[in-house]
Amino acid sequence: SSDLLVPRWPHSQVPISDFAGATMAGKSQELIQQLLQAEKQAEEIISNAKKNRLTKLRQAKEKAEEDLKEFREKEEAKFQKEMGAKATADPAEALKQSTKNEVDAVQRDYMTNKARTIQYVVSKVLEVHIALTDTQKQALSTGAV
Repeated sequence: SSDLLVPRWPHSQVPISDFAGATMAGKSQELIQQLLQAEKQAEEIISNAKKNRLTKLRQAKEKAEEDLKEFREKEEAKFQKEMGAKATADPAEALKQSTKNEVDAVQRDYMTNKARTIQYVVSKVLEVHIALTDTQKQALSTGAV
């Protein structure tokens, strides 16, 4: 330890060896301040990142709601257009047209099959078997008829 003394405030004296320790302590304080400053900057960066994230989420939500609103409006307009067409349509007229189509289909079937059906019925009427079947012969011989 040295005998030299450095004046120190307020009215005390500190040995020079303590002055070197004070320089180290000052350096430590400076480093601590740098760490605190870096920590503060990191907190600000994190805070800004959180704010940006929330802003982006809010913007995404607003965009999605806007898109959904637009979609709903399109679908509603489409629905109203279809319902308007159905509301103005006369159900009796639709039934009348459907019935007319069915009658026309039956008429076409009749015209298509008429000649063939007549031919079939006439052939069956004109087809006469002259001979008696075994069952008919047996019934006549036993007197059942």
